[in-house]
Amino acid sequence: MGEPRARYLTDLSDAEWEILRPLVPAVKPGGRSARHTRREIVNALAYWLRAGCAWRLLPHDLPTCQTTYHYWWQFQRDGLWEGLLTELREGERLRLGRDPTPGAGIMDSQSVRATERGGLLGYDGGKKANGIKRHLLVDTLGTVLLACVRPPNVDDRNGAEVLLCQAADNFPRLKHIWAHQGYRGADFHAWIRQASGITVQIVRRRDGGFRRTWAKAGAPFPEVPYFAVVQRRWVVERRFAWLGRCRRLSKDYEYLRGNSENFICLAIAMLLLRRHARAPR
Repeated sequence: MGEPRARYLTDLSDAEWEILRPLVPAVKPGGRSARHTRREIVNALAYWLRAGCAWRLLPHDLPTCQTTYHYWWQFQRDGLWEGLLTELREGERLRLGRDPTPGAGIMDSQSVRATERGGLLGYDGGKKANGIKRHLLVDTLGTVLLACVRPPNVDDRNGAEVLLCQAADNFPRLKHIWAHQGYRGADFHAWIRQASGITVQIVRRRDGGFRRTWAKAGAPFPEVPYFAVVQRRWVVERRFAWLGRCRRLSKDYEYLRGNSENFICLAIAMLLLRRHARAPR
């Protein structure tokens, strides 16, 4: 509330705050006046998410770590981050001329290394990673619909059961899912179709072949293998890559599973918020 501070790259612009302000709970009337505005609280959360620092390492000109964490926990308890993501996702789909709820999606998982803290941990023998596994369900635009965090030693199909059962309740138009070969299985597909009415199509990976590269004068051109873009699956793989831009999500530091899932919602909501602000009105 005091003197204006230097602006960080993660601070909300005026256009972004105008979109976000109706979605953030206002200051309650009565009692002691608020020391920090709601905009400054969101700025602190955006800085913390993108920089990947600890709560106590927030810059001194932002709200204190105790205040920022208090509002983060309160907003998470009230379901603000899921509601914010839903509002922005539906607005993005309407802006592009689509139905607010999707009719098809893509599903995939990602193993992420974690620190030595306790909580939901496991070992992924395939990726040789000790940490957690994120299961994502996205629409055909790549926007996250549902996120689920489980230990990496849990099979992909078990994580898919959680996602698709939630999807049947939250997205009634969703009827078809593309996935990789880790989700194959006739019994699994039959159970999903019976429990949720959603069909799962396996997109098989194919090699891109070979291409020639440079060589010395007079020498034959060597051929090196390269990978081709996998149909449909590249959408969710791109989303995983964008999540890695937030350093808080490049590695898992959390003890509670709910915190890790809400960080994903916040990261995607901030991305959609910038798209909305930059889009022509």
